[in-house]
Amino acid sequence: MTGRTVRLGLLGAADIAVRRILPAVSRAPGITLTAVASRDPDRARTLAAAYGADALPDYRAVLADPGVDAVYVPVPAALHADWVRAALEAGKHVLAEKPLTTDPRTTAELVALARRSGLVLRENYLFVHHPQHTAVLDLIARGAVGEVRAVSAAFTIPPRPPADIRYRADLGGGALLDVGVYPLRAAQLLLGPRLRVAGAVLRTDPGRGVDVAGAALLCRDTDGATAQLTFGMDHRYTSRYEVLGSTGRLRLDHAFTPPPDHRPVLLLEGPDGVRRHELEPYDQCLGGVEAFARAVGGANGEPTGVPTGDGAGTGTSGATSTRQAELTADIQRQAQYAVGGDAR
Repeated sequence: MTGRTVRLGLLGAADIAVRRILPAVSRAPGITLTAVASRDPDRARTLAAAYGADALPDYRAVLADPGVDAVYVPVPAALHADWVRAALEAGKHVLAEKPLTTDPRTTAELVALARRSGLVLRENYLFVHHPQHTAVLDLIARGAVGEVRAVSAAFTIPPRPPADIRYRADLGGGALLDVGVYPLRAAQLLLGPRLRVAGAVLRTDPGRGVDVAGAALLCRDTDGATAQLTFGMDHRYTSRYEVLGSTGRLRLDHAFTPPPDHRPVLLLEGPDGVRRHELEPYDQCLGGVEAFARAVGGANGEPTGVPTGDGAGTGTSGATSTRQAELTADIQRQAQYAVGGDAR
Protein backbone atom coordinates (compact mmCIF):
# COMPACT_ATOMS: atom_id res chain seq x y z
CA MET A 1 0.00 0.00 0.00
CA THR A 2 1.24 3.45 -0.86
CA GLY A 3 0.46 6.69 0.91
CA ARG A 4 0.04 7.27 4.62
CA THR A 5 0.22 4.29 6.97
CA VAL A 6 -3.08 3.37 8.64
CA ARG A 7 -2.80 4.10 12.36
CA LEU A 8 -4.68 1.42 14.31
CA GLY A 9 -6.14 1.59 17.80
CA LEU A 10 -6.99 -1.50 19.86
CA LEU A 11 -10.17 -1.63 21.97
CA GLY A 12 -9.59 -4.51 24.39
CA ALA A 13 -6.67 -6.89 24.84
CA ALA A 14 -8.56 -10.06 23.95
CA ASP A 15 -6.73 -13.32 23.39
CA ILE A 16 -7.25 -13.30 19.62
CA ALA A 17 -5.78 -9.80 19.46
CA VAL A 18 -2.67 -10.80 21.39
CA ARG A 19 -2.09 -14.16 19.69
CA ARG A 20 -3.02 -13.44 16.09
CA ILE A 21 -4.06 -9.94 15.03
CA LEU A 22 -1.36 -7.78 16.60
CA PRO A 23 1.51 -10.00 15.36
CA ALA A 24 -0.06 -9.79 11.88
CA VAL A 25 -0.35 -6.00 12.15
CA SER A 26 3.34 -5.82 13.02
CA ARG A 27 4.20 -7.67 9.79
CA ALA A 28 1.67 -6.09 7.45
CA PRO A 29 2.66 -3.17 5.22
CA GLY A 30 0.61 0.00 5.43
CA ILE A 31 -0.69 -0.38 8.98
CA THR A 32 0.77 0.11 12.45
CA LEU A 33 -0.54 -0.12 16.00
CA THR A 34 -0.50 3.31 17.63
CA ALA A 35 -2.87 3.11 20.62
CA VAL A 36 -4.06 0.45 23.06
CA ALA A 37 -6.76 0.45 25.73
CA SER A 38 -7.85 -2.40 27.97
CA ARG A 39 -9.94 -2.93 31.07
CA ASP A 40 -6.63 -4.06 32.59
CA PRO A 41 -4.28 -1.02 32.51
CA ASP A 42 -1.20 -3.17 33.13
CA ARG A 43 -2.07 -5.38 30.17
CA ALA A 44 -2.56 -2.30 28.00
CA ARG A 45 0.85 -0.91 29.01
CA THR A 46 2.56 -4.24 28.33
CA LEU A 47 1.02 -4.57 24.88
CA ALA A 48 1.69 -0.95 24.00
CA ALA A 49 5.34 -1.28 24.98
CA ALA A 50 5.73 -4.45 22.91
CA TYR A 51 4.49 -2.72 19.75
CA GLY A 52 5.72 0.83 20.27
CA ALA A 53 2.20 2.17 20.80
CA ASP A 54 0.62 4.45 23.38
CA ALA A 55 -1.37 2.99 26.28
CA LEU A 56 -4.50 5.11 26.71
CA PRO A 57 -6.77 5.14 29.78
CA ASP A 58 -9.93 3.75 28.14
CA TYR A 59 -11.70 2.97 24.88
CA ARG A 60 -13.16 6.46 24.59
CA ALA A 61 -9.68 7.93 24.70
CA VAL A 62 -8.69 5.77 21.72
CA LEU A 63 -11.74 6.94 19.77
CA ALA A 64 -10.96 10.58 20.59
CA ASP A 65 -7.31 10.30 19.55
CA PRO A 66 -6.68 12.21 16.29
CA GLY A 67 -3.66 9.99 15.74
CA VAL A 68 -5.91 6.93 15.24
CA ASP A 69 -7.45 6.26 11.82
CA ALA A 70 -9.03 2.88 12.48
CA VAL A 71 -9.81 0.58 15.39
CA TYR A 72 -9.87 -3.16 15.95
CA VAL A 73 -12.73 -4.31 18.20
CA PRO A 74 -12.21 -7.77 19.77
CA VAL A 75 -14.47 -7.24 22.81
CA PRO A 76 -17.14 -9.91 23.58
CA ALA A 77 -19.86 -10.24 20.94
CA ALA A 78 -22.61 -8.64 23.03
CA LEU A 79 -20.51 -5.46 23.29
CA HIS A 80 -19.67 -5.15 19.60
CA ALA A 81 -22.63 -3.03 18.60
CA ASP A 82 -22.02 -0.23 21.09
CA TRP A 83 -18.31 0.10 20.40
CA VAL A 84 -18.57 -0.31 16.63
CA ARG A 85 -21.23 2.41 16.58
CA ALA A 86 -19.13 4.68 18.82
CA ALA A 87 -16.09 4.16 16.58
CA LEU A 88 -17.99 4.96 13.39
CA GLU A 89 -19.53 8.05 14.97
CA ALA A 90 -15.99 9.12 15.94
CA GLY A 91 -14.98 8.87 12.27
CA LYS A 92 -12.86 5.71 12.64
CA HIS A 93 -12.72 2.78 10.25
CA VAL A 94 -13.52 -0.48 12.02
CA LEU A 95 -12.30 -4.06 11.95
CA ALA A 96 -14.63 -5.94 14.32
CA GLU A 97 -14.48 -9.51 15.46
CA LYS A 98 -17.26 -11.80 14.36
CA PRO A 99 -20.17 -11.74 14.72
CA LEU A 100 -20.44 -8.05 13.91
CA THR A 101 -23.45 -7.83 16.25
CA THR A 102 -25.86 -10.30 17.81
CA ASP A 103 -28.94 -9.22 15.83
CA PRO A 104 -29.59 -8.47 12.15
CA ARG A 105 -31.31 -5.10 12.59
CA THR A 106 -28.33 -3.63 14.42
CA THR A 107 -25.94 -5.14 11.88
CA ALA A 108 -27.86 -3.49 9.04
CA GLU A 109 -27.89 -0.15 10.88
CA LEU A 110 -24.12 -0.21 11.40
CA VAL A 111 -23.45 -1.23 7.80
CA ALA A 112 -25.62 1.68 6.63
CA LEU A 113 -23.90 4.08 9.04
CA ALA A 114 -20.47 3.09 7.75
CA ARG A 115 -21.59 3.48 4.14
CA ARG A 116 -23.08 6.94 4.76
CA SER A 117 -19.92 8.01 6.57
CA GLY A 118 -17.56 6.73 3.88
CA LEU A 119 -15.90 4.43 6.42
CA VAL A 120 -14.67 0.87 6.13
CA LEU A 121 -16.47 -1.63 8.37
CA ARG A 122 -15.18 -5.20 8.20
CA GLU A 123 -16.33 -8.29 10.08
CA ASN A 124 -13.17 -10.24 10.86
CA TYR A 125 -13.73 -13.59 9.15
CA LEU A 126 -10.13 -14.39 8.31
CA PHE A 127 -10.75 -17.60 6.40
CA VAL A 128 -12.42 -15.83 3.46
CA HIS A 129 -9.04 -14.28 2.60
CA HIS A 130 -7.33 -17.66 2.11
CA PRO A 131 -6.67 -18.52 -1.57
CA GLN A 132 -7.76 -22.12 -0.97
CA HIS A 133 -11.39 -20.99 -1.17
CA THR A 134 -10.75 -19.12 -4.40
CA ALA A 135 -9.32 -22.38 -5.76
CA VAL A 136 -12.45 -24.23 -4.67
CA LEU A 137 -14.73 -21.69 -6.32
CA ASP A 138 -12.65 -21.81 -9.49
CA LEU A 139 -12.95 -25.60 -9.71
CA ILE A 140 -16.70 -25.39 -9.17
CA ALA A 141 -17.02 -22.66 -11.85
CA ARG A 142 -15.13 -24.88 -14.30
CA GLY A 143 -17.57 -27.72 -13.74
CA ALA A 144 -15.27 -29.98 -11.74
CA VAL A 145 -18.18 -31.38 -9.71
CA GLY A 146 -20.98 -30.72 -12.20
CA GLU A 147 -24.06 -29.02 -10.82
CA VAL A 148 -23.71 -28.33 -7.09
CA ARG A 149 -26.31 -30.32 -5.17
CA ALA A 150 -25.21 -30.08 -1.55
CA VAL A 151 -22.64 -28.56 0.79
CA SER A 152 -21.72 -29.94 4.19
CA ALA A 153 -19.52 -27.97 6.55
CA ALA A 154 -18.36 -28.51 10.13
CA PHE A 155 -16.42 -26.48 12.65
CA THR A 156 -16.07 -27.92 16.14
CA ILE A 157 -13.62 -27.35 18.99
CA PRO A 158 -12.88 -29.04 22.33
CA PRO A 159 -14.35 -27.65 25.58
CA ARG A 160 -12.93 -24.35 26.79
CA PRO A 161 -11.91 -23.50 30.38
CA PRO A 162 -14.96 -23.06 32.66
CA ALA A 163 -14.54 -19.27 32.94
CA ASP A 164 -14.27 -18.74 29.16
CA ILE A 165 -16.56 -15.97 27.86
CA ARG A 166 -18.01 -18.42 25.32
CA TYR A 167 -20.06 -19.81 28.22
CA ARG A 168 -21.42 -16.37 29.19
CA ALA A 169 -24.88 -15.77 27.72
CA ASP A 170 -24.77 -12.13 28.79
CA LEU A 171 -21.65 -11.58 26.68
CA GLY A 172 -23.03 -13.18 23.53
CA GLY A 173 -21.57 -16.63 24.11
CA GLY A 174 -22.67 -19.97 22.73
CA ALA A 175 -21.55 -22.32 19.99
CA LEU A 176 -23.61 -20.80 17.20
CA LEU A 177 -22.20 -17.28 17.57
CA ASP A 178 -18.65 -18.48 18.21
CA VAL A 179 -18.07 -21.42 15.85
CA GLY A 180 -21.35 -21.99 13.99
CA VAL A 181 -20.96 -18.75 12.10
CA TYR A 182 -17.95 -20.19 10.25
CA PRO A 183 -19.75 -23.00 8.37
CA LEU A 184 -22.65 -20.59 7.88
CA ARG A 185 -20.31 -18.09 6.22
CA ALA A 186 -18.87 -20.93 4.13
CA ALA A 187 -22.39 -21.79 2.95
CA GLN A 188 -22.80 -18.22 1.70
CA LEU A 189 -19.39 -18.36 0.05
CA LEU A 190 -20.18 -21.61 -1.78
CA LEU A 191 -23.90 -21.22 -2.50
CA GLY A 192 -24.45 -17.47 -2.44
CA PRO A 193 -26.73 -15.32 -0.26
CA ARG A 194 -30.10 -16.63 -1.49
CA LEU A 195 -30.38 -19.24 1.24
CA ARG A 196 -33.13 -19.92 3.75
CA VAL A 197 -33.05 -21.91 6.96
CA ALA A 198 -35.05 -25.14 6.63
CA GLY A 199 -34.40 -26.40 10.16
CA ALA A 200 -31.98 -26.35 13.06
CA VAL A 201 -31.14 -27.95 16.41
CA LEU A 202 -29.25 -26.27 19.26
CA ARG A 203 -28.07 -28.29 22.26
CA THR A 204 -27.80 -26.27 25.44
CA ASP A 205 -25.76 -26.71 28.58
CA PRO A 206 -28.26 -26.46 31.46
CA GLY A 207 -25.58 -25.21 33.82
CA ARG A 208 -24.60 -22.25 31.69
CA GLY A 209 -27.62 -21.31 29.63
CA VAL A 210 -25.81 -21.24 26.29
CA ASP A 211 -25.83 -23.57 23.32
CA VAL A 212 -22.75 -25.80 23.16
CA ALA A 213 -23.52 -27.58 19.89
CA GLY A 214 -25.88 -27.51 16.97
CA ALA A 215 -26.73 -28.22 13.36
CA ALA A 216 -28.65 -26.41 10.66
CA LEU A 217 -30.07 -27.22 7.25
CA LEU A 218 -30.25 -24.47 4.64
CA CYS A 219 -31.77 -24.51 1.17
CA ARG A 220 -31.18 -22.43 -1.95
CA ASP A 221 -34.60 -21.78 -3.42
CA THR A 222 -33.38 -21.23 -6.97
CA ASP A 223 -32.37 -24.89 -7.45
CA GLY A 224 -32.89 -26.77 -4.19
CA ALA A 225 -29.19 -27.07 -3.34
CA THR A 226 -28.73 -27.62 0.39
CA ALA A 227 -26.15 -26.83 3.05
CA GLN A 228 -25.84 -28.99 6.15
CA LEU A 229 -23.90 -27.28 8.94
CA THR A 230 -22.46 -28.83 12.11
CA PHE A 231 -20.84 -26.88 14.94
CA GLY A 232 -19.99 -27.23 18.60
CA MET A 233 -17.55 -26.61 21.41
CA ASP A 234 -17.48 -29.93 23.21
CA HIS A 235 -16.11 -31.97 20.30
CA ARG A 236 -12.96 -33.16 18.64
CA TYR A 237 -11.45 -30.35 16.60
CA THR A 238 -12.91 -30.42 13.08
CA SER A 239 -12.61 -27.77 10.37
CA ARG A 240 -13.76 -28.86 6.92
CA TYR A 241 -16.33 -28.63 4.16
CA GLU A 242 -17.41 -30.75 1.22
CA VAL A 243 -19.17 -29.86 -2.02
CA LEU A 244 -21.22 -32.64 -3.63
CA GLY A 245 -22.19 -32.19 -7.24
CA SER A 246 -23.93 -34.10 -9.98
CA THR A 247 -20.67 -35.61 -11.25
CA GLY A 248 -18.09 -35.11 -8.52
CA ARG A 249 -17.22 -34.30 -4.93
CA LEU A 250 -14.71 -31.84 -3.52
CA ARG A 251 -13.40 -31.89 0.05
CA LEU A 252 -11.30 -29.36 1.96
CA ASP A 253 -9.90 -29.98 5.44
CA HIS A 254 -8.46 -27.22 7.64
CA ALA A 255 -10.99 -24.94 6.00
CA PHE A 256 -11.39 -22.27 8.68
CA THR A 257 -8.29 -21.97 10.87
CA PRO A 258 -5.29 -23.39 8.98
CA PRO A 259 -1.86 -22.55 10.42
CA PRO A 260 0.26 -20.23 8.26
CA ASP A 261 2.58 -23.10 7.26
CA HIS A 262 -0.24 -25.48 6.33
CA ARG A 263 -0.24 -26.73 2.72
CA PRO A 264 -3.87 -27.04 1.67
CA VAL A 265 -4.98 -30.10 -0.29
CA LEU A 266 -8.23 -30.09 -2.27
CA LEU A 267 -9.46 -33.65 -2.82
CA LEU A 268 -11.53 -33.85 -6.00
CA GLU A 269 -13.39 -37.08 -6.72
CA GLY A 270 -14.88 -37.44 -10.19
CA PRO A 271 -15.46 -39.86 -13.04
CA ASP A 272 -11.69 -40.16 -13.56
CA GLY A 273 -10.94 -41.03 -9.92
CA VAL A 274 -9.48 -38.90 -7.12
CA ARG A 275 -7.18 -35.98 -7.79
CA ARG A 276 -5.21 -33.97 -5.25
CA HIS A 277 -4.81 -30.25 -5.81
CA GLU A 278 -1.98 -29.09 -3.56
CA LEU A 279 -1.68 -25.38 -2.81
CA GLU A 280 0.95 -23.15 -1.27
CA PRO A 281 0.81 -22.17 2.41
CA TYR A 282 -0.81 -18.84 3.20
CA ASP A 283 -1.13 -16.75 6.34
CA GLN A 284 -4.82 -15.82 6.29
CA CYS A 285 -4.47 -13.63 9.37
CA LEU A 286 -1.83 -11.51 7.68
CA GLY A 287 -3.94 -11.51 4.51
CA GLY A 288 -6.99 -10.26 6.40
CA VAL A 289 -5.06 -7.43 8.05
CA GLU A 290 -3.51 -6.42 4.73
CA ALA A 291 -6.94 -6.41 3.06
CA PHE A 292 -8.30 -4.13 5.78
CA ALA A 293 -5.36 -1.76 5.41
CA ARG A 294 -5.87 -1.61 1.64
CA ALA A 295 -9.58 -0.95 2.06
CA VAL A 296 -8.93 1.90 4.50
CA GLY A 297 -6.35 3.34 2.13
CA GLY A 298 -8.88 3.24 -0.68
CA ALA A 299 -11.54 4.86 1.46
CA ASN A 300 -9.06 7.62 2.29
CA GLY A 301 -8.51 8.27 -1.40
CA GLU A 302 -5.06 6.66 -1.51
CA PRO A 303 -4.02 4.31 -4.32
CA THR A 304 -3.99 0.67 -3.23
CA GLY A 305 -3.46 -1.31 -6.42
CA VAL A 306 -6.62 -3.37 -5.79
CA PRO A 307 -10.34 -2.64 -5.75
CA THR A 308 -11.65 -1.79 -2.29
CA GLY A 309 -15.23 -0.52 -2.37
CA ASP A 310 -17.54 -2.49 -0.11
CA GLY A 311 -15.51 -5.68 -0.19
CA ALA A 312 -17.57 -7.27 -2.95
CA GLY A 313 -16.08 -10.50 -4.22
CA THR A 314 -14.04 -11.17 -1.09
CA GLY A 315 -16.82 -12.24 1.26
CA THR A 316 -16.31 -9.09 3.31
CA SER A 317 -19.07 -6.78 2.04
CA GLY A 318 -21.66 -5.14 4.24
CA ALA A 319 -24.39 -7.01 2.37
CA THR A 320 -22.69 -10.30 3.22
CA SER A 321 -22.46 -9.37 6.91
CA THR A 322 -26.11 -8.34 6.97
CA ARG A 323 -27.24 -11.57 5.33
CA GLN A 324 -25.03 -13.54 7.71
CA ALA A 325 -26.76 -11.89 10.68
CA GLU A 326 -30.20 -12.62 9.22
CA LEU A 327 -29.41 -16.30 8.70
CA THR A 328 -27.93 -16.59 12.19
CA ALA A 329 -31.11 -15.12 13.68
CA ASP A 330 -33.23 -17.48 11.58
CA ILE A 331 -31.30 -20.45 12.96
CA GLN A 332 -31.90 -19.23 16.51
CA ARG A 333 -35.58 -18.63 15.82
CA GLN A 334 -36.29 -21.95 14.11
CA ALA A 335 -34.10 -24.18 16.26
CA GLN A 336 -35.41 -27.10 18.22
CA TYR A 337 -33.62 -26.94 21.57
CA ALA A 338 -32.20 -30.04 23.22
CA VAL A 339 -30.78 -30.11 26.73
CA GLY A 340 -27.84 -32.35 27.47
CA GLY A 341 -24.12 -32.71 27.47
CA ASP A 342 -21.57 -31.18 29.74
CA ALA A 343 -19.27 -28.50 28.40
CA ARG A 344 -17.07 -29.09 31.46
